[in-house]
Amino acid sequence: MGSPDGETQEWPDPLDALAAAPEFHSLVFENEDLRVLETRIGPGQSVPVHTHRWPSVLYILSTAHFVRRDEAGDVLTDTRAGDALPEPGTGFWTGPMAPHSVENVGSSEIRMLNIELKRA
Repeated sequence: MGSPDGETQEWPDPLDALAAAPEFHSLVFENEDLRVLETRIGPGQSVPVHTHRWPSVLYILSTAHFVRRDEAGDVLTDTRAGDALPEPGTGFWTGPMAPHSVENVGSSEIRMLNIELKRA
């Protein structure tokens, strides 16, 4: 997913999730320590290439099968191929996420909270 060490990564600002994919990411809360985004991806929708520069906790509200690709379009994760599909109500830690896109290939909305730790 992201950097295993949890260090902040510096990617160009236009690739930040809120700048590159604002129709899929909304700001819930932000201060100097953290930023909380809500992500919503409808069935059949594709999120353009974007990044998450800080380590974070992802909390799954609803899920569907998805394909995550790197910026070159190579598949990183395809939950239909046996990669784990996170269950609603679960949370997990991830490091910063390099440029990637996400395609919802399922029949329901993907919805999650991304709690980004700006000062880990």
